[in-house]
Amino acid sequence: MISHVSIGVRDLARAGEFYDVALGALGYKRLYDSPEALGYGAESPELWVLRVAKPVPADPESGLHLCLDAADRAQVDRFYGAALKAGGHDNGAPGLRQDYGDNYYAAFIVDPDGYRLEAYCGR
Repeated sequence: MISHVSIGVRDLARAGEFYDVALGALGYKRLYDSPEALGYGAESPELWVLRVAKPVPADPESGLHLCLDAADRAQVDRFYGAALKAGGHDNGAPGLRQDYGDNYYAAFIVDPDGYRLEAYCGR
């Protein structure tokens, strides 16, 4: 249903350093690169990071977060470790979330701009 999602940041270089590492752990890569935008995905950009003057303020009570597919639980673990090392903040260590489902394995990170990210595997 969703072709892509865009988020806005003030410091595109800093965001690129974070997303290169965090998304790289999930097998995604930077597919588009310009002074105004970065595009990430596996085959085509599905997550766009845009340099903007007025990013949406991060609000942990908004419910907004991006959930990213992981091929397996090991990728979820790698994402979590890589994102922390790249400047993200813990928002839930890797593990089963049985409240969400019997095989719902996920980790939660807050990126340097305050956006909440989840890596998820249902296997």
